[in-house]
Amino acid sequence: MSHSHSKKKKKWESQNIADILQFVLNIALILLALSLCVLLGKEILYFIKIAFFDPEIRIELVLLERILIFFLYFEFIAMIVKYFKEDYHFPIRYFLYIGITAMIRLIIVHHKDPVHTLIYTLSILVLIISFYIMSSVKARKEKL
Repeated sequence: MSHSHSKKKKKWESQNIADILQFVLNIALILLALSLCVLLGKEILYFIKIAFFDPEIRIELVLLERILIFFLYFEFIAMIVKYFKEDYHFPIRYFLYIGITAMIRLIIVHHKDPVHTLIYTLSILVLIISFYIMSSVKARKEKL
């Protein structure tokens, strides 16, 4: 067997393995997206129940938490959609959006300790600064 034939065979095998793993990943992401859609639907039903069947509509921390959870589900589904539309690539900005939303949820849910609230707020600031830097670099690259 020649050296080039052996090299081609290894390349074909590694490509085959990559394709199999990509297929498994895609199936797992589709199942995750379907699960998230079910959970998103449950949140919508919860909001409908509160809006139409609860005589006293009141804004509570629990309701705000559920709204933020709704947006987390929504953002994860949007990120999975983008993954498939952008040739199996997760845009980093979606992770930043999810991180910001998750930190806001933490502030709403766990706001009793001022030190933790400050740390969560600083985390949001870091995520926003990261997003700004990333957007600025991208904008400069597009100008060139």
